[in-house]
Amino acid sequence: MKRNQILFGLLVLAALVALGVYAQHQHPFDFRLFAQDFRRADWTLVAFGIGCIYLGFVLRGLRWALLIRANKPVAPLSLLSAQVIGFTGVALIGRVADLTRPWLVARKTGLPISSQLAVYIVERLFDLGAMALLFSTAILFGGTSLPHPEIFRKFGLWGLVATLAGAIFLVLVRVSGGLVAEFFQATLGVVSHKLAHAVADKIRNFRTGLNTLRSFTDFLGALALSVAMWILIAAAYILTTRAFGDPPLRGLTYAQGMVLMASSGVASVVQLPVVGWFTQIGLVAGVLIRLFAADPESATACAATLLGVTFLSILPVGLVWAHIEHLSLRQIAEQSTHANEADPVSDLGAHPVTSVEPDPLP
Repeated sequence: MKRNQILFGLLVLAALVALGVYAQHQHPFDFRLFAQDFRRADWTLVAFGIGCIYLGFVLRGLRWALLIRANKPVAPLSLLSAQVIGFTGVALIGRVADLTRPWLVARKTGLPISSQLAVYIVERLFDLGAMALLFSTAILFGGTSLPHPEIFRKFGLWGLVATLAGAIFLVLVRVSGGLVAEFFQATLGVVSHKLAHAVADKIRNFRTGLNTLRSFTDFLGALALSVAMWILIAAAYILTTRAFGDPPLRGLTYAQGMVLMASSGVASVVQLPVVGWFTQIGLVAGVLIRLFAADPESATACAATLLGVTFLSILPVGLVWAHIEHLSLRQIAEQSTHANEADPVSDLGAHPVTSVEPDPLP
C-alpha cells in the first residue's frame, strides 16, 4: 500500500474517533443495549441473508462465464473462484484490489487481460443498471413507507430516466462505438485534449466489452443474472435488518431496504482497508437513525451485522480458496493494478505466488 493511502486512512480513522467522542458527549451511547441487541437478534434470518450473498456470488460467476462465452466457452461455475477470491481481496485490501477478478479470470482462461478488463467494465455497467432499475421501481411503487415520499419518487423517476438513457447509450456504443468515441473526442477536445482522449479510450473499451454480447439473447441472459443477483443482495439487506427487534428495523419495507442498500453502496465506493469498515457502519447506521428513526444502539448493531453479512461473510471461503490455489491476495492485487502492462499468466510463471496474506496492512 502506498504511503499516501496509509496517511489518508489514518486521517479518516482519526476523524472517526473524534466524531465518536463528540457523539458520545452529546448523546451517550449505551453499550449495554448495544450488546443486548446482538444477543436478541434473530440469527436464523442473518444466516439466510448470508445464504443470499453466497448465491449472488454463484450468479456473478455464471454471468462472467456468459460474457466470455463468445471468445472462450468455459464451464458455468469455473470462474466462481475468481469472484470469491477477488471480493475477498477488496474486503481486506480495499478498492485497490478491485481489478483482481479480471486478472484471475485472464490467468485461469488464458484470455488477454485487456479483454477481461473490458468484460469487467461491462459487468459493472450491468450492476449499475440492475441496481438502478430495482431502486427506481421500488421507490416509485412502494415509496409511501419512506419519509418525504415525494422527494424519493423524484429520485426514482430520474433513476429510471438515467437507466433508460444509459441503455440507449450502450446500444449506440455497441452498434457504432468508433463513431461515438470520435464524436466525444472531438467535442471534449475543445475543453481538454487529455480528457477527450481518456473518454474516447473508455468508450472504445466499452465497445470491446460489449462485443462479447453477440446476440440479444446474451444481453437478456446477462441482464436477468444481474437483476436476480441484486434481488438476492437486497433480500440479504432486508432479512438482516429485520433480524433486529427495534420496531423500525423489524418492519423494514422493500423500498426502505433498497434505500439502505443504495446508501451502503455509496459508502463502499471508496473502500479503505479496515478503516472503510467503520466508515460504512457509521454511514449505514446514520441512515437507519435519520430516515427510519431507529435507536442508535440498534442501528449500529444492525449496520455492523450488515457489513459482516454483505461484505465480510465471504472472507473465510475466499481465504481458504486462495490458499488452495496458492495465491497471495496482496501480490495479485499489486500485479492486477499493472494488468494493462503485463500478461498475468507469464507474470505468474516469473514470480510464483505461494502464500496467503490475510493481513491487510503492509
